[in-house]
Amino acid sequence: QVQLVESGGGLVQAGGSLRLSCAVSEGTFSRYYMGWFRQAPGKERQFVAATEWSGGITYYAPSVKGRFTISRDNAKNTVYLQMNRLEPEDTAVYYCAADRSEVVATTPGLWDYWGQGTQVTVSS
Repeated sequence: QVQLVESGGGLVQAGGSLRLSCAVSEGTFSRYYMGWFRQAPGKERQFVAATEWSGGITYYAPSVKGRFTISRDNAKNTVYLQMNRLEPEDTAVYYCAADRSEVVATTPGLWDYWGQGTQVTVSS
């Protein structure tokens, strides 16, 4: 069973930065596409960013492109989400996800494994 554990969430003022981490308990981590999603209260879970096996190709939701950066360290079985110029609208629980397919899906239901989530709150 693959386990994903997020960390790095917290409270930050608008314009600030946070870096989320997701540690994966799987020796074949480098074979997984990795992604980040978020879910605000009363809203559906939405795609934020994803990366393929090497981290060389990345994908972003339009709302975060230019502000967020996804990266991975396959030697540490960890994926990161650097979030800059945060806005109150970025407030949500952020989830890490892993997928064995070779397709980046923006639909949450198509991802294989999920973490428990970490809260990010951006104050105005």
